[in-house]
Amino acid sequence: MMTGPNSSVEKSARVYPRSLPVHEWPDADRRAWEDACRPGARLKPGGSASYLAPVSREDFARRYGAFLGFLQRTRRLERDAGAATQVILPNVEAYIADLSARVRSVTGWNCVYKLRRASQLLAPTVDFSWLAEIEKDLALVMEPRSKFDRLVFTPRLVEAGLTLVAEAESFAKDDLARARGVRNGLMIALLAHRPIRLKNFAALEIGRTFKEIHGRWWIALPGMSTKSRRADERPVPAFLNRYIDAYINESRPVLLGSSPPMKALWISSTTGRPMTTKNLGILVSKITVGTLGVDVSPHLFRTAAASTAAAYGGNTPHLASVVLGHIDPRVTEEHYNRASSVSASKIYAEILSSFLD
Repeated sequence: MMTGPNSSVEKSARVYPRSLPVHEWPDADRRAWEDACRPGARLKPGGSASYLAPVSREDFARRYGAFLGFLQRTRRLERDAGAATQVILPNVEAYIADLSARVRSVTGWNCVYKLRRASQLLAPTVDFSWLAEIEKDLALVMEPRSKFDRLVFTPRLVEAGLTLVAEAESFAKDDLARARGVRNGLMIALLAHRPIRLKNFAALEIGRTFKEIHGRWWIALPGMSTKSRRADERPVPAFLNRYIDAYINESRPVLLGSSPPMKALWISSTTGRPMTTKNLGILVSKITVGTLGVDVSPHLFRTAAASTAAAYGGNTPHLASVVLGHIDPRVTEEHYNRASSVSASKIYAEILSSFLD
C-alpha cells in the first residue's frame, strides 16, 4: 500500500540507498528486468535488453534503481505495483525536483533519459512518449559545465603521475604511504596514455585484462566489456614498465596487507580490497586537483587525449577516434580495427614521449 511523503522523509534519506539494486526492486520490476536481459537462443529471440552491452544494461538498471530509491525514501514506493507502472507523472515530477536540488542540469537530464529507456525495456508495450517530451524539455534548458577551464593536455597528466611516483619513492614517511603514492602516480600516467572508460579501467585484472606479453604490458578488453562490443587490445608504453613492476611487485602487496590473493589491479589503501569504480573516479579527481590544481575526472582524460591528438597528430587522420576506441561503422573487419588500435597507440605514445625527453 502506498503512503504519502511525511516528516520521516529526511530520516529515510539517511537509511535507504540512493539506488536500489535489482534484487531489491518490487517483484514485477525485477522479473520484467530479468526477462528483458534474457539472452537469445537458437531460433528464439532474447529479451528487450539482450542486444545491449552488459555495461549499458548495468547503467540502465542503476538509473532505474535510483528512481525506485527515490520513491522508497519519499514513501511513494508500491511493492505490489506492475512493471514500470510507478513511472507516472506525479512521481517523475517529484523525482526531477529532487534531482534539481542535488545535481547539475546535465545529470538531471541524463537520469530522466535513462529512466525512460529502462522503462521501455521493462514494459515495451507501454507508451512513454510523455516522458520523452519531459526529457526534451530538460535538454533545452540544461547547461553543460564548461570543459575549457579543466582542459589539460595529456603530457601534463603523464608528468604529474610520474612525479607522484618519484616523490613517493623518495619522500614517503612509511611503506603504506609509499605504496599509495606509487599507485596513485601510476594510475594517472597509465590512464593518460590509455584513456579507456572508467568502468573498464577500474576493473582491470592482472593476467586477464592487464597482462604481460613478451616483456610488454597490454590492456586487453574483451568485446563484452566495451561500449562498442568489440575487443580492444592496446600495448602500454614500454617506459612505464619500471613503474608497473614497482607497483605490482612492491606497492600492491603492501596495499593488499592480509587480504587474500586477487587479480584486481587497483587495490584500496584503506580496505585492501579492489577499488570500486566510484571511489577510483573520485580519487583521480582528488589527485589531479592536488597535483595540477584542476579537477580532471577520468572522462576528461579522454577529452585530454582527443585534444592532444588533434593538436599534435594532425598528420594522422582519425588518430583521436581510434585512441578513444570510437569505431567507424564502415570499418567492419575485426583485425583491421585491432591493427588500427595498436598503430594509433604507438603513434600517440611517440607524441607523448617527445614531451618527456
